[in-house]
Amino acid sequence: MPHLTRTTRGAASTEVRIGFGVPGFAHPLVAPVEWAELARPGTPLKWVVLNVANGPGERPDPHCLEAAGRLRNAGVRVLGHLDTMYGARPFGELVSDAHRYLDWYLVDGFRLDRCPSGRAALPEVDRTVTTLRALVDDAHIVLGHGTHPHPGYAETGDELVTFAGPWSDYRWSQVAEWTADHPPERFCHLVHGVPRGHLDEALRIARWQGASTIYFTDRVDGAGAGDPWESMPGYWDDIVSRVGTGVSE
Repeated sequence: MPHLTRTTRGAASTEVRIGFGVPGFAHPLVAPVEWAELARPGTPLKWVVLNVANGPGERPDPHCLEAAGRLRNAGVRVLGHLDTMYGARPFGELVSDAHRYLDWYLVDGFRLDRCPSGRAALPEVDRTVTTLRALVDDAHIVLGHGTHPHPGYAETGDELVTFAGPWSDYRWSQVAEWTADHPPERFCHLVHGVPRGHLDEALRIARWQGASTIYFTDRVDGAGAGDPWESMPGYWDDIVSRVGTGVSE
C-alpha cells in the first residue's frame, strides 16, 4: 500500500488548471440534452467517454455516431469504453471491442474501466495498452482504477483515475505520495453526490491533490438511483463557470 498524505503538493497546487473528463452519459436518445450541451463552444472538456452498451454494442448506432461526430468536430477527444473487469476480461475481447469503436465511431482513444491496480496485473494491462496504441495514432488512454494504483501504471496510461466514488469519501481522501512525481494532467477524479454548496471545496481538493481532470455531479449512486454518471449534474452551468473556459494541456 503506497504511503498516503494530504501535503505532498503544497501551495503550487492551487495553480492547477482544471478541465472535465466525462465518464459517459446515457444513450443520446435517452440523454439528448446532455450530449448537445457537451458540444457547446467554450466548455473546458478534455475527453468524453462513449459507452454504447457497456462497450461498442453489436452493431453501429447512428445516434451515437452523430453525438461522437459533433464532439470530435468541436475538437473534443471521444474515448471508447472498455470494461477490463479488474483484469478478468480476455485480451482478445478487449481488442475486438476496440476495433469496433474505431471502425464505427472513429474514437481518439479508450478508457479502461474497472482497471486493475495491483502490481501483478501491470504486465497484462501494459500489453493491452501497447496494442491499443498500435491501433490509433496518438491514442489517449485513461486507466480507470478508481483508486491509487501501483506507481508503475503511470508509465502505461496517459491519465489515471485515482478516485471514483462518493463525496462522503472524497472530502476525506488522501493522495499517494508518488503522484507528486507526475504533472496534474496525469490524474483524474470522478466524484458523485457532491452538493452544490461544496463545489469550491471539491475543486480545492482536486487542485491540492494534483488532479487537473475532474467530473463532479450531484447525482448519487445506489438505492435505485441508477448510474450517477448517466445524466448531467443539476449545477452544470455553475461548475463550468467556476472552472472557466481555459484548458491547459
